[in-house]
Amino acid sequence: MIKKLVVLLVLALTSLAQAEEAKKNLLIIAGRPSHGVGAHEHNAGALLFKKCLDESGLPVTTTVILNGGWPEREQLAAADTVVIYADGGPHHPLLQDDRMEQLAEEIKRGCGLVCIHYAVEIPKENGGPELLGWMGGYFETHWSVNPHWTADFKSFPKHPISNGLTPYTILDEWYFHMRFAEEGKLTHILAATAPEETMSRRDGPHSGNPHVRQAVAEGLPQTVAWAFERPDGGRGFGFTGGHFHKNWGDDNQRKVVLNAILWTAKAEVPAEGVPSTITSEDLEKNLDPVRSAELDRSAKPVLPDHNADPAICAACRG
Repeated sequence: MIKKLVVLLVLALTSLAQAEEAKKNLLIIAGRPSHGVGAHEHNAGALLFKKCLDESGLPVTTTVILNGGWPEREQLAAADTVVIYADGGPHHPLLQDDRMEQLAEEIKRGCGLVCIHYAVEIPKENGGPELLGWMGGYFETHWSVNPHWTADFKSFPKHPISNGLTPYTILDEWYFHMRFAEEGKLTHILAATAPEETMSRRDGPHSGNPHVRQAVAEGLPQTVAWAFERPDGGRGFGFTGGHFHKNWGDDNQRKVVLNAILWTAKAEVPAEGVPSTITSEDLEKNLDPVRSAELDRSAKPVLPDHNADPAICAACRG
């Protein structure tokens, strides 16, 4: 009897250890505060993703690095995917110290990469080739644009990231006309026709150029979220929305990113997508302290109402 109990205990412990090993390690890096109320809430957004993933019941472990911090080498080495939700451009987190080289090591072993909103932008000559190869696309100045507009997503490709999505319409700062890779497998997850008013600004590094004006004039669908399978088998995902924190209250907006995080980690995405439920109170949590002190109850994020466009922050007009 004692031997049988010992055998059962060993089997149970072995199963438990195997289950822990099977868990996917998700590493989310949140940038510093940068915009006005309810915009670029990197910390609150990252913690919201963690809440949803932790409560999903899926075999994952989620770690969040806040306020522009950078993970320890051991954390990077253990990550099945790295998510960056931060300001990009010349101040992209990857351009500091030797971070690009650190991430390159993990990409070589098959680690996934997700970049959200401004983090999809990086200088063409300094980081552009890396993001192009790792994620399949990026925001290239004087080619891509960053207008606020209401995108109408009517259909989705057959892909695990599309699991559980239903057509939806939402206003965001949807960057488009990305620079995409020619090698690897690229899938356009979210695409919509950009309205003419997105070209109302003058030409500039972020506002317009002859190439994008022609594409919009021709009514070509503009990709704002994409999945990428690298030739080496690794996976990447770019999502250009995420300017307005309140938009994470939309079930589809939230689900497409949660699905993508799983997919880039090479985890199975549930048939109906990652399950998650959040409230208005959840959206109000973890706002950047400097700005949360300025808010009154009416200004705090609420679940999005598709009949009313959220206000565009003064810092992003024009």
